[in-house]
Amino acid sequence: MIKDIISNKKLITKLAKNDFKQKFAGSTLGVIWAFVQPVITVVVYWIVFDKALNAGTQGTKAGIQAPFVLWLSAGIVPWFYFSEVLSAGTVVLHEYNYLVKKVVFPINILPVVKAVSSLFVHGFFVLFTLAVYLLYGFSVTPYILQVIYYSISMMALTIGLIYFTSALCVFFKDMAQLINIILQVGVWATPIMWNYDGMVGKMPHWLAYALKLNPMYYITSGYRDAFIGQTAFWNRPVLTLYFWIFTLLIFLLGSHVFKKLQPQFADAL
Repeated sequence: MIKDIISNKKLITKLAKNDFKQKFAGSTLGVIWAFVQPVITVVVYWIVFDKALNAGTQGTKAGIQAPFVLWLSAGIVPWFYFSEVLSAGTVVLHEYNYLVKKVVFPINILPVVKAVSSLFVHGFFVLFTLAVYLLYGFSVTPYILQVIYYSISMMALTIGLIYFTSALCVFFKDMAQLINIILQVGVWATPIMWNYDGMVGKMPHWLAYALKLNPMYYITSGYRDAFIGQTAFWNRPVLTLYFWIFTLLIFLLGSHVFKKLQPQFADAL
């Protein structure tokens, strides 16, 4: 599968661009809608938590304080990408069933197409968040380059997951609805709207460790380290090792299931 992905990288890029444009084909504002909804979501959360509930500033382990809107943005930007790719990638084989039925088409690149397609919006929001930080007077440090590393890490995780979910969705169409429910729970199980460092002493130790097992904890914390905390990922060796072992196992499981079920895709669709 990895060999197919590398050898078809130009085709993946072309399909990803078309996929991104096709989502908003026929609408008056076109691709602008891809950027409007996440911005509105951030603004709503900012009003509710910062203004209505007076969340104030949020601190990191390094003692750095940041306004809530900046702290929230750094955590929610990767979640936008993760949730978009997982929900869209789960139904990718149904969406591209006309390609699945082609004998010569490498259908194992379709989950990767969805992961690449969502990078366009993700890249915009990374730059948007960076601009907001600059407007608030935060300086740009070399730690911001870690966003590239964490984006690649998150992409590797999501590709492994959608290999698994997209293959099962061909035979179990309720998988798409199940994933949406998991994402609704996951956004609150991941420290996006709440501060893990500020609550770790207020919860049982077993719960604190369990929350760290969520791979998106590593990603959202990493984005905040890059934007706010100024902490390098190699300063979290145990968590980094756990994340990559988990991601590798998910990729191996997902690709194995996808490959096993692939001969039946055309008939089932």
